[in-house]
Amino acid sequence: MKLSSIESVLLDIEGTVSPVSYVYEVLFPFARKYASEFLHKHFEEPAVLKAIDFMAHDAGFDTREAWLKTGDPVQVVLSEVNRLMDADIKATGLKELQGIIWKDGYDNGVLMSELFADVPEALSSWHKDGKNISIYSSGSIGAQKIFFAYTKFGDMSKYLHSYFDTTSGGKKESSSYKTISHVLEFEPSKILFLSDIVDELDAAAQAGVQTVLVIRDGNAPQRKNEHQSIKSLAELDL
Repeated sequence: MKLSSIESVLLDIEGTVSPVSYVYEVLFPFARKYASEFLHKHFEEPAVLKAIDFMAHDAGFDTREAWLKTGDPVQVVLSEVNRLMDADIKATGLKELQGIIWKDGYDNGVLMSELFADVPEALSSWHKDGKNISIYSSGSIGAQKIFFAYTKFGDMSKYLHSYFDTTSGGKKESSSYKTISHVLEFEPSKILFLSDIVDELDAAAQAGVQTVLVIRDGNAPQRKNEHQSIKSLAELDL
């Protein structure tokens, strides 16, 4: 597939460069399993408190202190973690905390990210060609960085320029892609967004970003749409 005038490639993670199964069968269960142990050990650390601040705001409280005084602090956070994960709610605070827990797993060698086999070569090739390569995922920026630093193909973060999460806006909101375009300092038409979700691609297209739907085994079926599609990043000619 030939695409013209692409200077920046913006990548989704789940279902685009990594199997959905890795996220739902490895990362999410790991965060759920070790959340209690992790919070009991690290509750007062600045990064953890920052995540809890986000969670408190997401839960409708003005401050972390107001939220935590509703019960035992660790149990208040744990209950909200489980509630949000049960409902598969991609809340900023939850994603921030999950990322910190995953970092602990990666640092200890328990976790190793899975990528589709075509991804390392594509990243290397685009990087060699001078393309700006960035990530936009609902997972926190911290989680994204550690995800690509520890993959079964080695450190892929060396190819990546920037990372964006929901602090830049929702992935189904066109304004988010305008914000990302501004931060990257590329015109939207010079950016290519790759995702497995049509609603995200629609939002990007509304912002003037070029789009391609990535179809992988295990991805959820998508409704009929106008986006070009690929089954491998190797199909792209940038």
